[in-house]
Amino acid sequence: MSEQTVSVRCVPATPCWVSLMAHDLRIARAFYGPLLGWTFEPGPDRWGPYLRAVVDGVEVAGIGVVAGDWQPPVAWTTFFGIEDADQAAARIRERSATVAVGPLAFDAGRIALAADPTGATFGLWEGDLGCGTWVRSPGAAVWIELRTADPFAAAFFYGEVFLWDGRDPAHFEVRYEHERVVLRSEGHSVAALRMATDVAPHWEVFFSVVDTDAAVHHAVTLGGAVVDAPSESPYGRVARLRDAEGGLFSVIGPA
Repeated sequence: MSEQTVSVRCVPATPCWVSLMAHDLRIARAFYGPLLGWTFEPGPDRWGPYLRAVVDGVEVAGIGVVAGDWQPPVAWTTFFGIEDADQAAARIRERSATVAVGPLAFDAGRIALAADPTGATFGLWEGDLGCGTWVRSPGAAVWIELRTADPFAAAFFYGEVFLWDGRDPAHFEVRYEHERVVLRSEGHSVAALRMATDVAPHWEVFFSVVDTDAAVHHAVTLGGAVVDAPSESPYGRVARLRDAEGGLFSVIGPA
């Protein structure tokens, strides 16, 4: 993978980290490790067992387990970098949305978990923003997409929370393309908001793979399931999958 790795500086107001809340770390590790070529390192366990997934020596994602008897659905959460988590949390509440957890301090900064007015969950991260890089290589999250019934209302909400209009255009840009509101960071498209009425609103994580069709086959052999078969998109060949515990995610490879 090394020859295809490109590190992009993660700027505030864009995705900087993705984290899975699993039911069983062993199952998650046995699924995502072979599928995406991850190795694992122990992470902070303040709120329960946690692993950091590593690609080419760079941490690209986290996998945690909720401590106690509460078992929420297995799901990926996208964290957005922000300069001040408290101020961002206040802007979320002012716009009839929910801050469910935090902001709380942990080993790499301060985080909060929130939900937008439609119920789509996301996180805030005030700190070093995942060591300052967004790694674009096989096995890493390279695209984040909000599926929602009204992407323009969503863009208005997130734009006010993350102050998109006031960002330096040399490092951050919002544009409309391919029927999506697209965020660009350091010249790379990193996230989008698009219309979808067939699923509950959510931020979906896309992991880069060398071969989408091969990755889909591999996921099934590892106990996953196909939600949407491989197809072409403006950004590459994509497929939607569920992991061995039902967590939804997508893979994207060359067209």
